[in-house]
Formats: sequence, C-alpha cells, structure tokens
Amino acid sequence: MLLEEKGKKSYKLQEIKPDPLYNSVLLSKFINQIMKDGKKDVARKVVYGALEEIKKKEKQDPMAVFEKAISNVSPDTEVRSKRVGGATYQVPMKVTNKRAISLSFRWIIGAARSKKGKPMKIKLFEEIANASRNEGEAIRKKENVHKMAKANRAFAYLAK
Repeated sequence: MLLEEKGKKSYKLQEIKPDPLYNSVLLSKFINQIMKDGKKDVARKVVYGALEEIKKKEKQDPMAVFEKAISNVSPDTEVRSKRVGGATYQVPMKVTNKRAISLSFRWIIGAARSKKGKPMKIKLFEEIANASRNEGEAIRKKENVHKMAKANRAFAYLAK
C-alpha cells in the first residue's frame, strides 16, 4: 500500500514472520539478509548452524549471544554527506534504531563473508561470538564510524 507523506513516496512495511526454530523476528530478518538468490533454506542452515556452534562451544543461550552481538555492533552515530554551498561536509547524525540494526547485520555478515577458507556457518559463528565479546571485524567497523563522527562533530550544527 502506497502512502503519501509530504511529497515523498513511502511504503507500508511488510510484516516479517518470526523464524520457526527460535520464534524471533530479529533472527528472521538476519536470515533474510544472509540469503542470496532467494535460497532461504540454505541461509537458514547457515544461521542455525552458527547458533548451534555457539551453543556447543560457548555453552550459552545462542539467542542471548546473538542479541548481545547485534546490540554491541549497532552504531549510535554515523556521518552523512551534506552539500552546503560548493563544499561537501561529513555531518555526524544520530542513527535510528531500525537503521542501527540494519547496519549491524550488514557489518557482521560482511565481516564473516570476507574471511576465507572456512564454511560460512563457522565464519558467522566466529563473528557473532567475537561481536558479543566486543571484538572482531564488525566492532572495528563500528568504532571507525564513531571516530569519523567524533572527528567531524564541528559540522554537527548542519544536521537537520
């Protein structure tokens, strides 16, 4: 359903059903992000395999570790390009909760995919476990984004 809002076209968000095993909408969204070429079953096997590894090796509740990893990787601020006059400034802005979760998914998946030589479920397990302990590639990405925002806070007055 198309909604009209101040001249912008916006769409009604599609309702996402929780995943069948853990009954979590967040995990269902994560599976959808992992999925390539519509192969949801393959994506589920990868994610569930990673959560099983967490259960075996970390000896903790896999959903608690997953949620902690997502909250640890979620950024508070980010920089956005804003053109003022002839110059383009990197303006620090607060990140909405929805975008923060989306970015954390993207960074965790990207970090896992960038590793070589292991099955995806093992790479994903390592990245989620590291993120839950505030370590790893995705956490480094978040810290870099925060450093950029801090370095450019002089332009914060340009944010709307």
